Amino acid sequence: MSSFPIRRASSSEGDSQPAIDERKRKRMLSNRESARRSRMKKQQHLNDLMNQMAHIKIQNSRIAEQTHLVTQQYIKVESDNAVLRAQLSELAERLQSVNSVLRSLEENSIVVQGLIDQIERISIDRK
Repeated sequence: MSSFPIRRASSSEGDSQPAIDERKRKRMLSNRESARRSRMKKQQHLNDLMNQMAHIKIQNSRIAEQTHLVTQQYIKVESDNAVLRAQLSELAERLQSVNSVLRSLEENSIVVQGLIDQIERISIDRK
């Protein structure tokens, strides 16, 4: 067998031409339909990507807004903490001062109590 098609007689060549034309026409229609489906599929994919992009942009905006809010809250908390640290320092100094006064009072109280005891002993002795 040869790889070349066998030619038919000249009378059948006239008959085969419409069959070849019909196959070409069907193949052309099939190719057109395939190309149409491919374009539709490509358009659908593009539409899906555009929808996905819009959704991601919305999410991105929400995340950016949340990030902004959290950053503002962080700044406020840092400011509040700075105030609290300053207050803590001031209160610690006041406490130290009060404790110093109390120690002085205790020392004076001991001295005063000693004086009172001496006065009582003297008054007892005089009697």
